[in-house]
Amino acid sequence: MPTAILIDGAYFIKRFRSLEPHNAYDANRAADCAFRWAVAHLREPGGQANGRRRDLYRIFFYDCAPLEKKLHNPVSKKSIDFSKSQEATFRKELHQLLREKRKVALRLGHLASDTPWTIKPAVIDDLLKGRMKFEHLGEEHVVPNARQKGVDMRIGIDIASLSLKRQVDQIVLVAGDADFVPAAKLARREGVDFVLDPMWQTVSGSLNEHIDGLRSTCPRRARPDGAAPAPAPAPAPAPALTPNGAD
Repeated sequence: MPTAILIDGAYFIKRFRSLEPHNAYDANRAADCAFRWAVAHLREPGGQANGRRRDLYRIFFYDCAPLEKKLHNPVSKKSIDFSKSQEATFRKELHQLLREKRKVALRLGHLASDTPWTIKPAVIDDLLKGRMKFEHLGEEHVVPNARQKGVDMRIGIDIASLSLKRQVDQIVLVAGDADFVPAAKLARREGVDFVLDPMWQTVSGSLNEHIDGLRSTCPRRARPDGAAPAPAPAPAPAPALTPNGAD
């Protein structure tokens, strides 16, 4: 039976930007890495380059459409059109590139209807430690808090469906959130080999306890000279792919 690979998009993008800050808004690079690092899981750890590979059921990528509202910055009172932001452009391009890739299913949640502003975490830390005063806050110190809705639920439902319907015998989850523990426990009870890929991030003990394996296939970090890091093992030219199942 094949392997299904589920990627928490928000988590992936955050870790991708940490690993390759020079490619933070390069949608082509992000889409390519998401696909190649996922497919690298089909080869068993330590296996030979031409050794046996697992079949791929599908790669699921979960995210939300970007914030595209017009909002007023609470500090400067300036109107900002977030549909033209660098983040919105990156997110929309990434989603389109993923739609075009073989065996990739894009699962989109939605953003909460309200979008409150919040102070950046690093700035809050400076305020609390007295390194900065509240009256010195500028427009660059606040950001809209666009909260994703329905993404974790979709991941949980897909894990349950894949496991209960016996569509796969292995699930690889690219995430680091302990909220997925109930879904992981269900998959394991159904005999599914559940592997977590935290992209080299430390995971909580509660999550680590309920998985069958921990493996990251991406590079650990970007090179000091700013050049792109060495890629993860590339997939064979023609990986074994099972027929498309129902989305």
